[in-house]
Amino acid sequence: MRLTTLLTPDGPRVGVLDGSMTDGVVRLLDAGPTLLDVIRGGEEALADAARQAARSAEVLELGQAAIGPLLDPPSVRDFLTYEAHLAELTGAPPPDEWYEMPLFYFSNPASVVAPFGDVRMPPYVTQYDYELEVAAVVGRAGSDLTSEQASGHIVGYTLFNDWSARDLQVHEFRFPMGPSKSKDAAITLGPWLVTADEVADRVVDGRLALRTEVRLNGERVGGDLTSNMAWSFAELVAHASRGTVVRPGDVLGSGTCGTGCLAEIKRTQPDTAPDWLRVGDVVRMEVEELGSIENRLVPGPDPLPVPRGRRRIHRED
Repeated sequence: MRLTTLLTPDGPRVGVLDGSMTDGVVRLLDAGPTLLDVIRGGEEALADAARQAARSAEVLELGQAAIGPLLDPPSVRDFLTYEAHLAELTGAPPPDEWYEMPLFYFSNPASVVAPFGDVRMPPYVTQYDYELEVAAVVGRAGSDLTSEQASGHIVGYTLFNDWSARDLQVHEFRFPMGPSKSKDAAITLGPWLVTADEVADRVVDGRLALRTEVRLNGERVGGDLTSNMAWSFAELVAHASRGTVVRPGDVLGSGTCGTGCLAEIKRTQPDTAPDWLRVGDVVRMEVEELGSIENRLVPGPDPLPVPRGRRRIHRED
């Protein structure tokens, strides 16, 4: 199935795609349960969603469907799994230590935006960027999973745009804390949660193999294959479950694919790379089998100053 969240006069409602992602229709499920509720309900709830969709008389053409934020995830982990992306950013192949275990940071679950909604420019930011990714969504809770076990805990996949403020990121990375406000403002997920069975035939050597593409104002600027990830999604879930619990609805991003962001392109093609994102720019991402998302940058809130920290240690020159 391909499930989504629709904005209706009755509030958000789960919808199921009937037909293709270009000319199909969306069948609405009963009001009340959210997509996160369906995921938490496991196989029984997914089977019930399929039965409801088959008999639903509430049908919307895709062009008439107002698709909202996909879900309210309990957590969002974003990994770094593409060698090409890391190599181009740093100017050198990844060191041996990078291959020892996948790296991730926790992003902001409250920042999920609609797949075709506007994205506000964050305050103070002058170097805003997109990041083309695919994400796995956890369907069953698990702890200390093997990679083989973790595969069965993935309910499905979706597109993921990890919007990033590069100027803030440069400041944050000077200190041993990882990203914070540079990754805090927006995450685009959607438009569909595509259940794992729908793409089972696209798994090659344990890795999901889908073509990805990003366009900026209509011009293709990057793309890759998800099979170029150094770890599979099952391995990411297994790693995330070490010593803790992954929960239904948890989102695990692949990290940026090769040529999937402006920061990388600016380093490798400095003379022809596009400018950093500005108000009015439109970013469109497409992944085969998963669909497409498209967001326009709009003005954000006026910045509200926060005072500088109070110095308590006086430096001696």
